[in-house]
Amino acid sequence: MDLVASIYTLAKDLPGTEKFGLRSQLTTAAVSVPANIAEGCSRTSAKDYRRFLEIALGSLYELETLVLVLDRVEFSDTELKQSILVLIDEEQRMVSALMRKLSEG
Repeated sequence: MDLVASIYTLAKDLPGTEKFGLRSQLTTAAVSVPANIAEGCSRTSAKDYRRFLEIALGSLYELETLVLVLDRVEFSDTELKQSILVLIDEEQRMVSALMRKLSEG
């Protein structure tokens, strides 16, 4: 949820021309992460839960790519982008570890 809040902070400072471009993609991918984790958590089988975690992980990688695009085109605050990239990396690691754990059991 902290990542979602940070992405919304980043997105609101993007130029108006990006309202239906990067801004929309950023916020959609960010919200997708906790939404898929929550939905997967409601599933009764580890296999189903893992499938939703895979979707969340895919959204995290998409989000990372979008933030890197922002960096390339020099949109938004560099410090905020770097802190978001750290959060994304941490979440990628946590989701991956949980997926491995579900595969073991």
